[in-house]
Amino acid sequence: MGSSLIGIGIRRIYNGLQRKVIDHYENPRNVGSFDNNDDNVGSGMVGAPACGDVMKLQIKVNDEGIIEDARFKTYGCGSAIASSSLVTEWVKGKSLDEAQAIKNTDIADELELPPVKIHCSILAEDAIKAAIADYKSKREAK
Repeated sequence: MGSSLIGIGIRRIYNGLQRKVIDHYENPRNVGSFDNNDDNVGSGMVGAPACGDVMKLQIKVNDEGIIEDARFKTYGCGSAIASSSLVTEWVKGKSLDEAQAIKNTDIADELELPPVKIHCSILAEDAIKAAIADYKSKREAK
């Protein structure tokens, strides 16, 4: 009886993860890096000391100020990877202002993150803002 209860518990945990989190975790989009020396690339690196998640998000911006591509590398749980993957899809084709307006609550709602995983969506929002700030600082330095 004990082992069947464990099996039910594991299924409940797995079923508790929303399909979008599982999809982005098992099939992450836009994994990789751009050349950090490219003036059209902005990089944001953020981390959560409480859980050890580290997220690097990069954007490539065209001459019109539109994000034409995005990449990420995340070391962390499935929800952190899913948040990163989702955000790279969302920012493509957006202006910097539109990308800056993406909030962690939008990410958490889309992925249906449980309260204990909200920090993953906060990391993703922070990574977007850091990448945009890095891009802008490179442009101002010119």
